[in-house]
Amino acid sequence: MAPHLVQPGWRFWRQAACTLGASVQHRTWAGVSRIPRLGSPWGATATSPRVYRSGFSTSPRAPEVMLTRERYPVRRLPFSVVSGEDLAAFERIVPGRVITDPEVLEASNVDWLRTVRGSSVLLLRPRTTEEVSHILRHCHERNLAVNPQGGNTGMVGGSVPVFDEIILSTALMNQVISFHDMSGTLVCQAGCVLEDLSRHVEERGFVMPLDLGAKGSCHIGGNVATNAGGLRFLRYGSLHGTVLGLEVVLADGTVLNCLSTLRKDNTGYDLKQLFIGSEGTLGVITAVSILCPPKPRAVSVAFLSCPGFSEVLQTFSTCKGLLGEILSAYEFMDAECMWLVTHHLRLASPVQDPSRFIPDQHTGRRYHVAESVCASEPVDPESPFYVLIETSGSRAGHDAEKLNDFLEQVLSSGLVTDGTVATDHMKVKGMGTCTST
Repeated sequence: MAPHLVQPGWRFWRQAACTLGASVQHRTWAGVSRIPRLGSPWGATATSPRVYRSGFSTSPRAPEVMLTRERYPVRRLPFSVVSGEDLAAFERIVPGRVITDPEVLEASNVDWLRTVRGSSVLLLRPRTTEEVSHILRHCHERNLAVNPQGGNTGMVGGSVPVFDEIILSTALMNQVISFHDMSGTLVCQAGCVLEDLSRHVEERGFVMPLDLGAKGSCHIGGNVATNAGGLRFLRYGSLHGTVLGLEVVLADGTVLNCLSTLRKDNTGYDLKQLFIGSEGTLGVITAVSILCPPKPRAVSVAFLSCPGFSEVLQTFSTCKGLLGEILSAYEFMDAECMWLVTHHLRLASPVQDPSRFIPDQHTGRRYHVAESVCASEPVDPESPFYVLIETSGSRAGHDAEKLNDFLEQVLSSGLVTDGTVATDHMKVKGMGTCTST
């Protein structure tokens, strides 16, 4: 009898698909005895840095990444090996987009953190759902393993092969299909970059319900496949609530069209929910219909220092009670994270320049730094915790009044020792970079 092997999510969909798979045993990750969560085959996460990521570091000093199959006790399942006939078949399906160049494949074989590395010899770049269907049908018939890949921005190694799986990239599936200005419904292909979609809908007075640090590279299909939460989760909830429909190709090439644009649809089974967060275990997402909320007219960000973690929690509770409907984000970081941000990314801490004081335009109280800061004494650079609070609404004066009342209460109660408030767009964006890194 064959030994029982643990099958994690990062490889399970391939086995379930009857075309893909690899089983792994419990293993040691970087010297620590635990099982890594090598999650999404799409590689999109809510806490990744706000940078444009390539698949791997181009630094000449970067050490070569050891092959995953050599680092961990994994065993390749009995899938077929790509043959010349397979290459010819794929060339007929996606002419000119069958990549076998090892230098090009390197970026898709290595994860962004350079911790895991596959040995795929083939990268396919379809442009349409029909091409994805033909590819998966051929792989299903030939028993070939496939690794779907989006922006390859994930930090858990789930977006790259373990062995020689065929890499199926959605990078060229990047077309916006439609956008309805009245309902705010966006329909697009799965390979659209999140930041491009944000720019597209903002020009029309809307915002994406999802915002991630890796938005410059991550794909919307990967966001949906991982049910990414992101920085706006507090305001708009998970993608289970904002995704209206999906188009998915199953492992045998069957196209499942659930690409509804109705916000309220009580007919039949809500099949799309099975694929949101399934991490590719049930099929490859090729198109998404998502509801975009109206763009807020007034956005403010407060970056605050807290003396302890209990104060972070109490500040959050106070925040929900006093800011209510305008609260759109609440993030926290500890002093070590702040040190890493300021020293390695060369970003200035928002609460470490108490030299400039200006009066608040609404209350007349004097604040310092950015546009307003909540303390009158120099900042303690050793503050153990920091929180970022974002508010968004339709009336700047109303929102500023609520935010000032909140700040006055948390300062007087000792929950917050110092902080910075910004309403200017560039300063808001800059302060947000600290926690989205």
